Amino acid sequence: MTENPHLAFVLGGARSGKSAFAEGLATAAPGPWTYIATAQAFDEEMRRRIAAHRERRGGDWRTAEAPHALTRALREAPSERPLLVDCLTLWLSNRLLADADMRADREELLAALAERGAPTVLVSSEVGLSIVPENALARRFRDAAGELHQAVAKRASRVYLVVAGYPLTVK
Repeated sequence: MTENPHLAFVLGGARSGKSAFAEGLATAAPGPWTYIATAQAFDEEMRRRIAAHRERRGGDWRTAEAPHALTRALREAPSERPLLVDCLTLWLSNRLLADADMRADREELLAALAERGAPTVLVSSEVGLSIVPENALARRFRDAAGELHQAVAKRASRVYLVVAGYPLTVK
């Protein structure tokens, strides 16, 4: 396991400010920037959320949609440009619901991240601070998220936890 000096990992709860903070980290490097979106708009409310995220960013952002093919999107993104992935937990949900091999997906993701030589910022929702979920799928998701977060954090040179809009440096 080698730490990637270009990799930053931003965790936080719902509406914690993690995405805005992550965008600030990414734009500290000169653009243009690549934004890899993992959300899927299944309803009008989610379409509005996605639109709000897009409006917050300027025209120097290139957006790639990767609800499932995150590793491919990382490898296809220009290797010399800053990149932001928002968010790993949505990608994880998509993959779990597709009955994917999460261990293989995680290892592929980590390999693709190790190849990045430009600033790369990953966003994810911290889900391990709550009660034990009541159903098996939710417990499987929580466990997979915790395993993914630990693996990514080990490889990131910087890890932040955003609480109520304020980033705390974890690493």
